[in-house]
Amino acid sequence: MGLRLWTHSMTTNLDIIRATYEGSSEENGKNLLTALAADARWTEAAGFPYAGTYVGPQQIVTGVFHRLATEWDNYNAKVHTYLADGDRVAAFGVYSGTYRSTGKHMTATFVHLYRLSGGKIMSMEQYVDSHLVQQALLP
Repeated sequence: MGLRLWTHSMTTNLDIIRATYEGSSEENGKNLLTALAADARWTEAAGFPYAGTYVGPQQIVTGVFHRLATEWDNYNAKVHTYLADGDRVAAFGVYSGTYRSTGKHMTATFVHLYRLSGGKIMSMEQYVDSHLVQQALLP
């Protein structure tokens, strides 16, 4: 039986994705920007308020994260399970937050499926119970 030593210099795809969820919002955002490929494709699910595909860090930040930060109070994506398979990592969790314009709170389950190459996020596809999110948007 061989002993396999873990060294801090070994960063796996799973490590890269975990680092975008498990710190403070600022740390997570910084780690995400570092990990995104220049032409990364970020797809928000149909039925989600920001549905569509955003390409590149600037579109992703402006089209998704800036809106989450300004349209919601206490928005959170809490991951409970990660699965890694080759160049793909899936993060399963629960969104929560209060939509500012209605004051309505929501919680909704999600999965984010990432594809990585050379330590960079090439794509993310969101799967979410968008009905529960939409309920918070309705007056």
